[in-house]
Amino acid sequence: MNALTASYRRSLDSGVLFAVLSATGFSLKAIFVKLAYAAAPVDAVTLLSLRMALALPLFLWLLWLSRGTGLARLSAKDWAHVLLLGMFGYYLSSLFDFQGLQYISAGLERLILFTYPTLVLLLQMLALGERPGPRTFLALGLCYLGLGIALVHDIRVEGDSEQILLGAAWVFASAVTYALYYLGTGVVIRRVGSMRLAGLAGSASALMVLIHYGLTRDPSQLMSLPREVWLQGALMAVLSTVLPIYWLALAVQRMGASHAAMFGNLGPVLTLFAAWVMLGETITLYQITGLALVLLGVSRLSGKRKTQ
Repeated sequence: MNALTASYRRSLDSGVLFAVLSATGFSLKAIFVKLAYAAAPVDAVTLLSLRMALALPLFLWLLWLSRGTGLARLSAKDWAHVLLLGMFGYYLSSLFDFQGLQYISAGLERLILFTYPTLVLLLQMLALGERPGPRTFLALGLCYLGLGIALVHDIRVEGDSEQILLGAAWVFASAVTYALYYLGTGVVIRRVGSMRLAGLAGSASALMVLIHYGLTRDPSQLMSLPREVWLQGALMAVLSTVLPIYWLALAVQRMGASHAAMFGNLGPVLTLFAAWVMLGETITLYQITGLALVLLGVSRLSGKRKTQ
């Protein structure tokens, strides 16, 4: 028992436990979305609005936790950056992702989203006028070969290529907008702080989602949603939105951003396993091969960024 307690304390102090919890929480988001879609005929905007309405008080809690940290007051430019990050990171990216999950499996969704580091690197090179080298081309080739294998597998299993390609396109758009969000955080995170930025950007995006819902839907419909949809929305808000952000901030404080980011590699694996257990999605050799290639490609890109 003492050995288990000591191991637990070491995982807390090093940040490993928080990094694993964060990766697990983010990986379960697609599962909760698919369960909500299965529970009732709810559309992406309504489900996202439910998630963000329940998450808004928790984003404000993150802001409360970040108080008194000696951070500078926000300028008008800082506020503009926060609003843009909220729009790309938690509003557009989430909306596109929820749209895509109406058509594709949770495992394929997570695999597509996980290619965002390739998009970050390409956007950085585009901004700096650089050309990808052979190592970058190899890593990109591995990523997208793996993604192609997984995509072809899903089309063969489901038999509806148009729906799957549409869903994959929505989720890829989510990956693009998240890559833009990721690049934008580097501009302001040192000045704003990771916890405060998450609270501000999350609150801003929640308001954007709710305004979108109010302009396009009848707000009273939220109250008529089945209890199961509310349950999945609450699980998304708590376990797959705010708590993973909080755990990630704690992990970064203890082990640094680069080490904490490495645990994100667990995401596709955890989603694939959770989809098998909770949704009954099959795990095949094609999926494992595609996953392995994507993970290998992303890891090579991560290694390239660290050596620059």
